[in-house]
Amino acid sequence: MTTVEGPVLQARGRCWTFGDNIPTDRLVKTKYVVEPMSVIVAHVLEDLNPRFPLEVQPGDIVVAGKHFGQSSGRAIAVKALKATGIGCVVADTFARTFYRNAFEVGLPVLELPGVSELVSDGDVLAVDVAAGTFRNEATGQERTVAPPDAFLLEMLRAGGLIPLAKKRTDLFDPAT
Repeated sequence: MTTVEGPVLQARGRCWTFGDNIPTDRLVKTKYVVEPMSVIVAHVLEDLNPRFPLEVQPGDIVVAGKHFGQSSGRAIAVKALKATGIGCVVADTFARTFYRNAFEVGLPVLELPGVSELVSDGDVLAVDVAAGTFRNEATGQERTVAPPDAFLLEMLRAGGLIPLAKKRTDLFDPAT
């Protein structure tokens, strides 16, 4: 049922709901950060929903409340979410460091105030990050917001900051 379409900016899949103020330490427990990604992925969000690491499918969509990804700025939390194969994360608001890390590692995110009130766990959602559109296919509710900045979208399309920097040598001056 789940699909990932386009460069990485559109997703259609099962909704996994999480609440407000989810810190990165709840995404990936500290004891796993030194493990290989295959081990980390097997434990992503497990204390908030033990079914998530066992049942998440490519293209599924994580929906959260306010200030998702707060606390430490460890990029491993974003990398682990991406490694699960999810299509994107949509939240009422994101912690700023998490938000920026998501683009830098190529994980599509969309900030959509009030989204947590529009979904139930298991609903099928369709999200287009570049267009800023959201649709809950179970209820028919739709919302549109301003999409992320053009540079951030370019970073997503490239697969993250490092692939973008390899394509666009104008982003840095190796002589400095």
